Amino acid sequence: MERVRTAVLISGRGSNLQALIDAAGDAAYPAEPALVVSNVAGAAGLARAEQAGIATCVLPHRDFPSRAAFDAALHELLESYGIALVCLAGFMRLLGPRIVADWEGRMLNIHPSLLPAFKGLDVHRQVLDAGVRVSGCTVHFVTADLDAGPVIVQGVVPVLPDDDEERLARRVLSVEHRCYPAALGWLATGRVRLQDGCVRYRDVPSRDIWISNPEV
Repeated sequence: MERVRTAVLISGRGSNLQALIDAAGDAAYPAEPALVVSNVAGAAGLARAEQAGIATCVLPHRDFPSRAAFDAALHELLESYGIALVCLAGFMRLLGPRIVADWEGRMLNIHPSLLPAFKGLDVHRQVLDAGVRVSGCTVHFVTADLDAGPVIVQGVVPVLPDDDEERLARRVLSVEHRCYPAALGWLATGRVRLQDGCVRYRDVPSRDIWISNPEV
């Protein structure tokens, strides 16, 4: 089986990158992490990629005169490696509309809340301040609007009375590491696709698009 060449974009420690690397350790998994790109030199996730034998590249965004120039360089890099799919995994850089359009239906993001609730930064603090009883994560297609793309899969966890941001983040991360490999696998096999702005599923049971975890 020829696996789909995938790039993972990171800015930090790369825990979701590691989840994708681990999933690809199964020869039957349909996607191959073939390139890891970071906009931050020294990001811990780069070491994870190197240890796994994956090509890495650093594109410091401050080295570019504009967002459009950075996006153009990123697009050229992805093309040069023969990348077919892109996963944003803790990539703390907003991409512009041109590159998002170029990769429409082929670019995923993971966000640590149940979108459309709690977009942006400081998500776990937002959740705790709101007093909600459940939280989780969302894997979605990337669109030009921040954290607003069509949802593919969500993971759900309880918010407990004694939670702080660190404990809640740890519980959410446990479902992130299940949701992202699932979503990428479905996209790589054509079981999920973006059509007319909506997610279309083929042979994906409805129960699989919600992943839950008990207290961690």
